[in-house]
Amino acid sequence: MRATVSLLLLAVISCAVAVRYEANWPSIDSRPLPAWYDEAKLGIFIHWGVFSVPSYSPDSLAEWFWWWWQGAKLKPYSDFMARDYKPNFTYADFAPSLTAEFYDPNEWADIFQHSGAEYVVFTSKHHEGYTNWPSNYSYSWNSVAVGPHRDMVGELATAIKTRTTLRFGLYHSLFEWFHPLYLKDKAGNFSTTTFVDTKTTPEMYEIINTYKPEVLWSDGDWEAPSTYWKSVDFLAWLYNDSPVKDTIVTNDRWGIDANCHHGGFLTCMDRYQPGVLQKRKWENAMTIDGKSWGYRRNANLKDYLSIHTLIATFVETVSTGGNMLMNVGPTKEGVINPLYEERLRQFGDWMGVNSEGIKGTRPWTTQNDTLTPNVWYTMKMSAVYAVVLDYPKGPLLSLDAPMTQAGATVEMLGYPGTFTWTARPGKGIDITIPAIPADKLPCQWAWIFKFSGLAN
Repeated sequence: MRATVSLLLLAVISCAVAVRYEANWPSIDSRPLPAWYDEAKLGIFIHWGVFSVPSYSPDSLAEWFWWWWQGAKLKPYSDFMARDYKPNFTYADFAPSLTAEFYDPNEWADIFQHSGAEYVVFTSKHHEGYTNWPSNYSYSWNSVAVGPHRDMVGELATAIKTRTTLRFGLYHSLFEWFHPLYLKDKAGNFSTTTFVDTKTTPEMYEIINTYKPEVLWSDGDWEAPSTYWKSVDFLAWLYNDSPVKDTIVTNDRWGIDANCHHGGFLTCMDRYQPGVLQKRKWENAMTIDGKSWGYRRNANLKDYLSIHTLIATFVETVSTGGNMLMNVGPTKEGVINPLYEERLRQFGDWMGVNSEGIKGTRPWTTQNDTLTPNVWYTMKMSAVYAVVLDYPKGPLLSLDAPMTQAGATVEMLGYPGTFTWTARPGKGIDITIPAIPADKLPCQWAWIFKFSGLAN
């Protein structure tokens, strides 16, 4: 009998190992999302490239500088170039000034570790085509050939993997604004795939095999269908045969037909925040500078989101089933400026107190409270957590979602002891808030109440 059971177990294991994903969307979409990603909740996005040299935008995306200047030909950018740069200056002339002389990947890794995040996603190549690694397919337009003369991707990958507990990921743009092979394919209504075959796909194989990222964040897909990008063929290899096939997660930006429908987790659009529970795992990719992903020298203080706004965005995201990918834009010298660092460290201080109610949680039956605004819920096993964004002004915190029963307890994460409570007529709970001195509160923003033994 034991031998029979053992054979059956081996057969089940063999079947599980033998599962292979086919190069079509139904098969690709059937792959379970690796559990680590859903447990993590918070990632750090890093946009860095040649666009970090001009680092200018009046009120929009600084990383799109080349396009605004020479694609859309917007006057503020033309005026900026005419005022500050010599005639006939080209975008490529910016590259030597991407000096990165203060780029210390170990320092970056330490800052990211403190933030409370559990993964980072670094720009390997943006739409400008410049690669932050010595790609065999970018010739002289990469970070070793011109600019820092360093493998920016490789150095950060090593620092993250050796100094932190974070997972390392890479952003990669499928298209390039002005690459002649892409423009030729585009002119032919994408009936040819020369750019994909000789540039995009080889680059993706290269970064996966070389750096073994556990997130591949695709972008630049919106002008062509996934058939042009040959997305399902690449993803089938990624999930079946790549060195990170069991742990890598991908997003949905694999073609104009794939966005918000196919792939791994859904991003749908930048700063995606649906506000209600979604059927599939999703991610809110957003920025600390509310206007730009790349660093802007001309940004004002009011452009940067406050720590309260960042935490509020985060808890709404987690409560409705998403992860948040919070972006910083380093300077051309390789500095994460003090304002970005302050936000990350503040976030880490908050997570140090409240991670129990965030990491590893799942959406509850109710996402936000309807009696008291700005309260969002999560759950973990039998515990329910209420994230209260505005500290109660009086002696009671009244909530309508929790259904009480005898033996239920209420506590505040980071604060000793339990709070007294009474059931509200019909449903809900009134929690008595003791007079806690400000210096005795466990954190300065967004307090999490933990409920044990609720009826729901």
